[in-house]
Amino acid sequence: MLQKILYNFDIAIEAIQRNKLRAFLTSLGIIFGVGSVIAMLAIGTGAQQEVLSQMQLLGTNNVIIQPVLEQVDQPIGDDEGNENEAKKYSPGLNLYDVESIKNVLPEIEYLSPEIVFESNFIRNARMRSGKLVGVNADYFSINNFTVEEGNNFSDIQMENAEPVCVIGYDVKTKFFAGTDPIGKKIKVGNLWLTVIGVLNKKELTTESIQNLGIRNYNLDIFAPVTTVLLRFKNRALVTKDDLDARRGGNFIIFGGPNEGEEEVDKNYHQIDKLVLRVTDSKYSVSVAEVLSRMLKRRHNGVVDFEIIVPEQLLQQEQRTKRIFNIVLSSIASISLLVGGIGIMNIMLASVVERYREIGVRMAVGAQKRDIELQFLTEALAISISGGFIGILLGMIFSYTIEASADIATIVNPSSIFISFGVALLIGVVFGYFPAKRAAQQDPVHALRHE
Repeated sequence: MLQKILYNFDIAIEAIQRNKLRAFLTSLGIIFGVGSVIAMLAIGTGAQQEVLSQMQLLGTNNVIIQPVLEQVDQPIGDDEGNENEAKKYSPGLNLYDVESIKNVLPEIEYLSPEIVFESNFIRNARMRSGKLVGVNADYFSINNFTVEEGNNFSDIQMENAEPVCVIGYDVKTKFFAGTDPIGKKIKVGNLWLTVIGVLNKKELTTESIQNLGIRNYNLDIFAPVTTVLLRFKNRALVTKDDLDARRGGNFIIFGGPNEGEEEVDKNYHQIDKLVLRVTDSKYSVSVAEVLSRMLKRRHNGVVDFEIIVPEQLLQQEQRTKRIFNIVLSSIASISLLVGGIGIMNIMLASVVERYREIGVRMAVGAQKRDIELQFLTEALAISISGGFIGILLGMIFSYTIEASADIATIVNPSSIFISFGVALLIGVVFGYFPAKRAAQQDPVHALRHE
């Protein structure tokens, strides 16, 4: 049987070589079909990988709570009627909210507040602007950071609000080049902080920073949230400077009726962000709903916060991209179908042209199965050669798209096998009917055909 297959394969190759141009034009549909499918699947895989990397940056199981100003909702013209109505007071997001959430929700694995201040970093006559971020020890676990050198914040350092810090990787390279930063001091604003740890380098692209609204953590300095509140700024406290500004008529207390006064700072929230990680992503939505009701009650009915579930946003983005990729791949697959139809048409024409050859083979003892195998092998040879060229073309398409359009593409081996397998299937399906028709020819009629 193997010898018969090889013999028919030789005949098929000989027939293709006699009509090289026609065979090449016939295989173009397969070539471009396979190439298009590989390129489209590469774009889809790259898009999916991009979404997964974004999920890793934001945290797959994270829920983010951000402060906002109170939403005002009243009919136009009701200002005078509500002038004397008591304004609802909200303390804003604060550390008491953090403790309450930690005690009420057992599904929370990690929980960390975040306070961000713009400041200047100074060491050895070198200064650079940057962000001081007040966090707790859970912050690094939530954001998948690793303390590469030194240690994380201890409970004692948090309780005593000690002047210590963990620095980003780029801060180390800029201020502590060639030296061990652990135990050394760096000035942040007007306070010297002792470095107790260095974070590993976080790979971030400019696109990720812009699309996700995240910072370049490598340039940040992290201090205990208690240290930041005690030694830098606590917006929950009214200071002498605030009172002096109020007397000067250039400060507005949130919800105040003073029209025409200059606005200095309406941010009354003690913390800038609250990030928590649930034990399982299936709890994210339910935890977000509980948090919404809980915070609204604690803030006296004032909705001065928003709750973001990154997984939901990214899953929706992933679903949209998946649908888009399915549509693109389906369109590309039409080329394979067209290629199959082209193979069938050319093979049918080849059968008519080669009636006399079929008759001679049958006259010398060839059976119908041999004739079927001859033409089926020829169709498969065209499909296989077109498939190999299409794979090469698809890889070239993928790398060209990535280089020219700045779109991440990943050529997956499974996409190569799938597209090549479909090309073989098309060769069999669309080559079978011409082969069957060739085998059903009457030898006498075939020999008399001119």
